[in-house]
Amino acid sequence: MKLRQKSSDRVVAAQTAENSSADRENAPVLNLATELRPRLGDVLLDQNLVSPDSLATALDLQQASGRRLGAILVESGLVDPNVLNAALAHHFGVETIDLRRVKPADDAVDLVPEDAARLHRVMPVSLEQDRLSIAVADPGDADMRAYLGTLPVGSIDVMMAPLADITMAQNTYYRIITADDAAVQQFWAESAPVVERLTAKDADAPVIQLVNRIIAQALRDRTSDVHIEPTDGRMRIRFRIDGALHEALSIPLSTGLELVSRLKVMAEMDIVERRRPQDGQFQTVVDGMSVDVRVATASTIWGETAVLRILDKSRSLKQLGELGMPQESYDRYMNVLHKPYGMILCSGPTGSGKTTTLYASLAQISRAEINIMTIEDPVEYVFPSINQMQILPQAGITFVTGLKSILRQDPDVILLGEIRDQETARIATQSALTGHVVMSSIHATDSCSALFRLIDMGIEGFLVGSALVGVVGQRLVRRICPSCRETYTPPRTELDWFERLGGEVEGTEFVRGAGCAFCSHTGFRERVGVYEVLEMNDDLSHMVVSGANPHEIRRTAESSGMRTMGQEGMLLVAQGITTVAEVIRNVHVH
Repeated sequence: MKLRQKSSDRVVAAQTAENSSADRENAPVLNLATELRPRLGDVLLDQNLVSPDSLATALDLQQASGRRLGAILVESGLVDPNVLNAALAHHFGVETIDLRRVKPADDAVDLVPEDAARLHRVMPVSLEQDRLSIAVADPGDADMRAYLGTLPVGSIDVMMAPLADITMAQNTYYRIITADDAAVQQFWAESAPVVERLTAKDADAPVIQLVNRIIAQALRDRTSDVHIEPTDGRMRIRFRIDGALHEALSIPLSTGLELVSRLKVMAEMDIVERRRPQDGQFQTVVDGMSVDVRVATASTIWGETAVLRILDKSRSLKQLGELGMPQESYDRYMNVLHKPYGMILCSGPTGSGKTTTLYASLAQISRAEINIMTIEDPVEYVFPSINQMQILPQAGITFVTGLKSILRQDPDVILLGEIRDQETARIATQSALTGHVVMSSIHATDSCSALFRLIDMGIEGFLVGSALVGVVGQRLVRRICPSCRETYTPPRTELDWFERLGGEVEGTEFVRGAGCAFCSHTGFRERVGVYEVLEMNDDLSHMVVSGANPHEIRRTAESSGMRTMGQEGMLLVAQGITTVAEVIRNVHVH
C-alpha cells in the first residue's frame, strides 16, 4: 500500500503492498521520523499567522492542561480553524477538503469503522478503483498513519480538514441506528415481548440496546425531542432538530408495545396502564455525558405514543447577551430585570426557549448578597450559588407546596419553573406583592396575552396590574446555515409580509441556505430567539385594572416603545440571520 500525497520531504510515504489479502494484513506500518515532524508553533510563526507572544501564552496553557496546541489557539480566537488547516496542509504538502460541502460515499464510510475513525481523527470520503480518499486532522500523526497502512486498499489520498469538521462529519454519517441495522432487524424478528424481559437488568437485552441507541443518535443529531408514534402499520420515530421534525426510523407496529414499555420502566411509570396519559423521567449516560430524559405517554387510535424531551446536562449556560435580543429590547429587559420586586414572566409555547431565558436572567442578577431560590420540574441547569428545589410529587413537593416552603426561606428572588394553575398563580402574585422578585414562565401566544392568561386563571385584574413588572414574549427561529448561504429573491407574498412588518425591500439582500452536509441539507443550523419585551407602566396597569382588551393593551404597549416579535423577526431577516418564511412559520405576527 502507498499513501498518495503532494511532494513533501516531511511526509514518509507508505510502502507498496501486494494484491493478496494476506500481504495486505502484513503491510508495513506507515512511519514518520520524529526529527522530520514539524512543530505547529514553528509552522504558524513561519507563515506569520500568530505572534511570538501569543504563541508563548498558548504553549504555557498547553503545558498546564495537556491539550493540543491547535485546539487552544482556535478556542482562544488567536487562529481561525480554516486558516490553521490551510497552513498545516501547505506545510505537509497535502490538499484541503471542505467536509461541510462534500458528502462522503457509503462504501468509503463502511471501510473505516467508527471507533477507528474517531480514535485517529479521520473521515473517509470516497473509494474509487481501490483508491481511498480520506480527510485527516493531523497528517503527521504516526498512529494514524500506521492505521492507514492496514486498510485493504491499493492507495490512499490524504487531505486535511479541521478537527471540528471531521467530528461533525463523523456524527452525521456514522449512524448509531438505522432501519437497515442488522441488530435492529434481529430484534424485530424475535418473539412477542413479555414483562420479564422488560424488567430484566441485562444491559445486552435487545430492547435496552435499542432505547440506548435511539437516545445516543438523538444527542448526536442535536435533537430536543424524540417522538415514538404508532401509525397505520408501522411505528414511526421522529427527531425534532432545530424546531422541525425529521423521520429517523420506521419499524413494525407490533414492536411498539415492547419499546414504549421499556421507556415506561426506565421512567418508573405504570406499564400496565395504557389508556391514561403518564409522565416520568430518567437519567442516563451517553458518550460520557449525563442526560436527563422526560417521558410523556398518551393513547391514540393506533396504540400508545411516547415523547422524550432530552435535556443535555453538558450544555453550557447561555448569557443574557448571547440570546439574540437586539440592543433596544435588551436595554428594556435589563430595566425590568433590576426592579426591586415584582413578577417577571416569559411567555411562549413549549420549546420556545423560555427556560433558557429565565436561567440567563438568573445568571445576570446572581450575586453573593441576595438569596435566590428556584423550584423546577426538572432542574435543567445546576447553579453552584443558587438554592434549587426539584418537584417530587411522591414526596408531596409540587409547585404550590414548594413555593409555600420557599417563602419561609427568606428569599430575595424566586424562580418558579412554570405557572400552570390558579393556586400557583395566586401564590406567585402574592409573593411579588410582598417584596420578592418572582420569575416564571407561562404558556401564552405573546407578551400581552400573558396578562390575560393570569386573569383567565382567576387572578383579579388589579392584582395583575400591581404585581407584574414585565413580560418577555418569545419564539425560536432557525438560523441560516453559515456553510451554504446564498442570495435569492423571496416570493411576492413573503416580500409583502416583510414590508408590512417594517422591513424595506430596497437595499435588503435576502439570504437562504442552499443545503449542505453541515446542516443535513436543510439550509438551517441552530436557532436564535425572537423577543418582544413588555415593560409595565402606569397606563398599562390602569388598562388591565379597567378591563381593556388585548388589542388595546398591545397598541398602548407599542406606542410606549415595545417592538413586536414580528418586527424583530424581520430585523433578523434584514441582517441575513433567518428567512421571511421561517419568521412567518414560527412567530405570531400581527
